[in-house]
Amino acid sequence: MTEKEDKSFLNAKLMAKELAEKYKTDVRQQTFNLLLLGEMGSGKTFLVRTARKPIHIDSFDPGGSKGLEDLIKKGDIIVDSRYESEKPMEPFAFTEWKAVMTSRAREGYFNHIGTYLLDSSTSWSKAIMNSILKKAGIPGTAPRFTKDYTPQKIAIENSIYECLSLPCDFILTGHLETFCDESDGGKVRFRYLTTGKGALVIPTLFDEVWVMEPKATSGGVEYRILTQNTGTYTCRSRMAKDGLLDQYEKADIKAILKKVKKDAEDKPRLY
Repeated sequence: MTEKEDKSFLNAKLMAKELAEKYKTDVRQQTFNLLLLGEMGSGKTFLVRTARKPIHIDSFDPGGSKGLEDLIKKGDIIVDSRYESEKPMEPFAFTEWKAVMTSRAREGYFNHIGTYLLDSSTSWSKAIMNSILKKAGIPGTAPRFTKDYTPQKIAIENSIYECLSLPCDFILTGHLETFCDESDGGKVRFRYLTTGKGALVIPTLFDEVWVMEPKATSGGVEYRILTQNTGTYTCRSRMAKDGLLDQYEKADIKAILKKVKKDAEDKPRLY
């Protein structure tokens, strides 16, 4: 090896070591993030109860936190429900949410949160559109296809990137819509309900994309998670590599984290 080649090799080793160290400290490599999809009554709220605590919920769905009162009283769940009162003619939720999130991040609030839940992306996306229409001076009207949807899509993606960079686990809930897959003879499938091509783009931002698919049994409803693509539902789990997860898993996030040897420990309650 020549002196020039030797120097090049040493530089390459140094760069590789630096990248390895950055990878170890990269928040996104240490935390768990999930796009959780399902219809009303499919068990999304049931599953949330099993996430790492304390769980902070920013609730955009009216009444979305009902049924969690016991965990709220214990301090396991913290709910900010102010955004549930959003009105299309007098929108405020998205603008206020952005300001509050900036303040929380600056103050280090999320360092003490186990899981941050944004519920749900459907109502949250509507609040974003309401904000856009207000700025355009046409609140409460139908979005203009050529002017309003692109800013909404950009705001959604940028905000999700911010949430994914938080020093805690992140869950975004969403709903499903049906569509006919013309490439497969018009077969009816289900996908993430959002604006335009976001149905394809946004799921790629997440490590985990799960669908709640409850099963009726003789003993009642069994809540379960679909973690892998079935053709009808599009799911994905990066944690399922090497067969660590089954196609259907019991609705228990911390049990799944333990199964794949990820951090499942709660953080101290804040009250």
